[in-house]
Amino acid sequence: MNRLVTIGEASKALGISISTLRRWQEKGKILPVLTKGGHRRYDLAKLMPHEFHHTEANERTTLAYARVSSHDQKADLERQKQVLELYCAQNGWTFQMVSDLGSGMNYHKKGLRHLLNAILAGKVGRLVITHKDRLLRFGAELVFAICEAKNVEVVILNKGEDASFEEDLAKDLLEIITVFSARLYGSRSRKNQKILDACKKAVEENR
Repeated sequence: MNRLVTIGEASKALGISISTLRRWQEKGKILPVLTKGGHRRYDLAKLMPHEFHHTEANERTTLAYARVSSHDQKADLERQKQVLELYCAQNGWTFQMVSDLGSGMNYHKKGLRHLLNAILAGKVGRLVITHKDRLLRFGAELVFAICEAKNVEVVILNKGEDASFEEDLAKDLLEIITVFSARLYGSRSRKNQKILDACKKAVEENR
């Protein structure tokens, strides 16, 4: 078999991201073929995914990360874990599950801190999440930039809108309002409580 394919087709055949394929190329694990027109192509007959995955797995681990905002979403957290476990198992990846129960606005969650420390320590080769905003409501791009700098492959299973997006966003907004109104009026003041009650009512009416 001698079939030359594009970098996108090669990454799909190997089940890896294009950035990972380019990294392997830089390390000399894969050598592209130059066409007469000067385009880079990859010979599928010379691609050895099992050897590459074995090398990557021995060096660094795969982290699967799941998060929900509150205790009443525990069922959703378990669903996320099941989806991540199934995906990693189907790809033959040995992985570690990390999860958080807390707001997407909270940058100090235990699981997130563990994830970032492991990435910065060079112990992670792949990060798997169900949706982009499972990491953080704002700032996920910074985590992705750190992953790129540390040569960590990021796998996002669903790049569409998260089914729980609106509910999570409402909870995050309530958290912001709670903090600022408490600072303005005091956490135990009547005015603060009225503002919070009105916001909670508005959220409930729009669900």
